[in-house]
Amino acid sequence: MEETYLLNYPGVRKKILVGGSGPLPHFPPGTKLVFHFQTLLDNFERTVIDDSRLAGRPAEIFVGKMFKMEVWETLLTSMRVGEVAEFWCDAIHTGLYPIVSKGMRLIAQGKDPLEGQRHMCGMGNLFHYHSTGFPELDELMRTPQPLIFIMELLQVRDPMSYHRESWMMEKDEKLQTVPVLHMQGNALVQQKKYRDAASKYKEAVLLLKTVQSREMPGDIDYINLGRMIVPLELNYCQCMLELEEYYEVIEHMDELLQKHKGNFKAVYQRARAHAALCNEDEARRDFDMVEKLDQKFKPFVQQELRKLGQSMRSMHASQNKTYWDTTQEKWGPAAAPCPAHAPNHLLPQTHTHTHGFKPPQKMLLLSEKIRFYI
Repeated sequence: MEETYLLNYPGVRKKILVGGSGPLPHFPPGTKLVFHFQTLLDNFERTVIDDSRLAGRPAEIFVGKMFKMEVWETLLTSMRVGEVAEFWCDAIHTGLYPIVSKGMRLIAQGKDPLEGQRHMCGMGNLFHYHSTGFPELDELMRTPQPLIFIMELLQVRDPMSYHRESWMMEKDEKLQTVPVLHMQGNALVQQKKYRDAASKYKEAVLLLKTVQSREMPGDIDYINLGRMIVPLELNYCQCMLELEEYYEVIEHMDELLQKHKGNFKAVYQRARAHAALCNEDEARRDFDMVEKLDQKFKPFVQQELRKLGQSMRSMHASQNKTYWDTTQEKWGPAAAPCPAHAPNHLLPQTHTHTHGFKPPQKMLLLSEKIRFYI
């Protein structure tokens, strides 16, 4: 086979072993390259260091996404689909190979490739720990040398042909993806697929927050991105209400209301979540705020407060029954204290209402009060 130097790339020689099919593909940023590779030492025995086929799955890289072995992108983008080629690479291109190899080996073992690393560059990690954990890779670290890569290009996938994670996207692509995710979430809500819809809204929020993190706080772009996040957060929490994930709703709405005080829908959703959890004081506070923000919702708020009162009465009645059932089971019916001999904190309490209504007496749980509602 003919041996050639790659154009404008010194220190690399290419030998085509099996010709590929079709024209040379186009490789725009974000293109996904799927390939098998074999790594050999440049010695008489051509010792094999790595073989992706033995790992049971091909390797993948994305064009323009700062892969540590930058030379691999150059090698693969010189190939046609189905082509098998052998590349000799000088030591100036192979210095980071031990790091790449270690990561791929850990992934093949089902482990985190970053496990145990400190927050420093790849070379810094290796110098700190003095070892990759693989003797042959440690030897390559001590004595950088030329390597031979035999590669087979299996697939070239267009950036828009697969689901791309946020770290693969440019700013404009993220902003274009957000309304698509928003519409997909709305369609899933119509089908009552609330878990799937919440996932779409959450993904859209994360994309916007990633873009916002690169803007200066207080700038117009930063503020506008924050406004775009609000309806997506509200939609996400509406799904969480349907799924009865009430603590999740409260956490998100607390955060949103710190930035957007007086947002009607946020207060309403938090009120519903507190009411569902029987957090009476918090629910009443938020329902009162809903009424102040929009007076035409007053009848609705009164209805919600009546429902809250019913829920609280049911909860306290259930707790009292459980308490006395447990007491009688443990001590017998005769052990239940009568009002004349019960401690003060167990005596029935009388509440005077503004309407002159005197409620019936009931035994109370320790440190609990029964409240009477409209």
